[in-house]
Amino acid sequence: MRVLVLGGTHFVGRSIVAAALERGDEVSTLNRGSRPAAEDVQSLIADRTDPKALSGAVGSRKWDVVIDTWTGAPRVLSDSCALLADRAGHCAYVSSWVVYRPPVPAGADESADTIDGDPDDETDDFYPVAKRGCELAVERAFADRALITRPGPMLGPYEDVGSLTWWLRRIHRGGRVLAPGRADYPFQYVDVRDHAPWLLDAAERGIRGVFNTVCARGRCTMGELLETMREVTGSDAELVWVSDDDLLAAGVRPYVDIPLWLPAAMRGGINDVAVSAAHRAGLDTSRPLRDTLADSWSWLEREGEPPWQGATTRGLDPAVEQRVLDQVG
Repeated sequence: MRVLVLGGTHFVGRSIVAAALERGDEVSTLNRGSRPAAEDVQSLIADRTDPKALSGAVGSRKWDVVIDTWTGAPRVLSDSCALLADRAGHCAYVSSWVVYRPPVPAGADESADTIDGDPDDETDDFYPVAKRGCELAVERAFADRALITRPGPMLGPYEDVGSLTWWLRRIHRGGRVLAPGRADYPFQYVDVRDHAPWLLDAAERGIRGVFNTVCARGRCTMGELLETMREVTGSDAELVWVSDDDLLAAGVRPYVDIPLWLPAAMRGGINDVAVSAAHRAGLDTSRPLRDTLADSWSWLEREGEPPWQGATTRGLDPAVEQRVLDQVG
């Protein structure tokens, strides 16, 4: 299969390229060239925000499927789709479950209400709205040739978003670790190495429509996630569970100060969405959580912190963590 991956050099895109090469696909990537492409990949260089440059890089080439993970302004994706609609047989877009309108009901499937979005929006001020606009751009251009996935947290090697890497580093440091909410809070996720080959296979089979792509409901909890991190990093960390109310009262920001944490009052049915459609279509999320986290820790230790992570403020300030821990005793 001839595959074009827009991006393709980090995290989700990198995993898709690796899976495509393992399948024996003929792979092209299109990006600005700020990171080297994988071996055996045809590298097309262009700034996709410049339609003229994008058109010049694509030329008259054609592919069986184009795969995109764009998180910026929907207008950029609209321009890409308009150019590629006649050059690709299928389009697969990695969106997010953040497009569902809150509060998300427990057990929500793909028919749940979504927030409003605009495929021609030239801003990306609010991530959920941008992602929804991008979905609409793909559907407008590719219609019944579009496959859209709505994963929740994506874990695994190459994670440079900063959620998993921050948690692994914090657990590894050990000591008393602020654990948010309750250990029995549900947690749904997908390993990028499970998502990527399924996405490629589904595109090759011409599967269309929208799919929630996370593990089964009730399979994992926040307690299991953090305890497993403790095991794979060889840490002596003591998990101190602090209630949602205490965290919010202390001014701790969900998902920003503490990645992967959403208070129960904000969470609704997120981390409890239905996944039967994707699983019927062949998505396998049975990979053990320990393998996902152990492989991620090995990658992080081997390659070091993702290049831009040193400048990010994502994660809880140690002084704030200590203050909250002192308050709860």
